[in-house]
Amino acid sequence: MHEPLVITAAICGAEVTKADNPAVPYTAQELAAEAERCFAEGARVIHLHVRRPDGTPTQDRETFAAAMAEIRRRAPEVIVQVSTGGAVGMTVEQRTGPLDLAPEFCTLTTGTCNFGDEVFENTFPMIRAIAEKARAAGTRMEIEVFDAGFIDNALLLARKGVIPEPLHFDFVLGVPGAMTGTEDRLDFLRSTIPADATWMVAGVGRFELPLAQAAIARGGHVRVGLEDNLYVSKGVLAQGSWELVRAVAAMAREAGRPLATPAQARRILNLRAA
Repeated sequence: MHEPLVITAAICGAEVTKADNPAVPYTAQELAAEAERCFAEGARVIHLHVRRPDGTPTQDRETFAAAMAEIRRRAPEVIVQVSTGGAVGMTVEQRTGPLDLAPEFCTLTTGTCNFGDEVFENTFPMIRAIAEKARAAGTRMEIEVFDAGFIDNALLLARKGVIPEPLHFDFVLGVPGAMTGTEDRLDFLRSTIPADATWMVAGVGRFELPLAQAAIARGGHVRVGLEDNLYVSKGVLAQGSWELVRAVAAMAREAGRPLATPAQARRILNLRAA
C-alpha cells in the first residue's frame, strides 16, 4: 500500500500571466482565493510566487507576507511553500527575501540549466547561500530537479551538511532546455535518490497530467498548477489551478490512493508542526 498522496498546487509562478490564462492570480486576495479552492479540492501544499499588481514577479518580503497572511486566513491548515527560485535573473538576495519570514517550507534548486531562451543560474555559492539562509530560518527545503545532475549536487551538499536530511525532491520535467517529461526519465531519477528520500513530480505543459498519474502509481507525490500548465485538456484552458488539483484527486481515487490530510502531509514531508 502506498502512503497517502500529497498534492502541491503551484498557483501562479513567475512566467505565466493573465494574458496566457485569465485565471492566473496576482494579488494577495486572488492568491488566497485560489489557495482556498485548491485546498478544498485536496491540495495540501501551496507553492507560492508573488506578483506586483501589474503581474511583474517579485520576491519582496512584504508582498509575500501579505499573501501568506491572506492564505492562512482563508485556508489555515494549508502548507505554504515559498519559492526561492523567483524569476530568471534575480540575485540571491532578491530570491531569498521570503525566507526572512521563516516559512515552514521552501524550494531549493541545485543546478543551472537552460530555461527556454534564458539560463536559470544556480552556482554552488548561490545554492549554499540560499540553503544556509533556509537553515537559519528553520525552513524545510524541497530540492528542485530540472536535470539529473541536480540530484548529484544535492547529495554532495547533503554529505557536507549544507542540506539537512532526509531529502525531499521535486522532479520538474518538461522545461524546454532541461530534462523531458517521459516516464523513463522519471524512473531514472527515482533510481538515483536515497531510499529514505521522498519525491514528487511536476510535469510541465502536456507532461503534467500523465506524469501525475505515473507518480500516483509509483507511490510518489504530485505538483500541478497554472505555473506549470495552463490547460486541463488539449486546447482547453484550466479555470484555475484548483481544476488541475481536482483532476489529480480523481486519478488518486481511481487508483485507490487516499489524499493526505494536512497532518499526514506534514509528517510525510518532515515539516515542523504548524
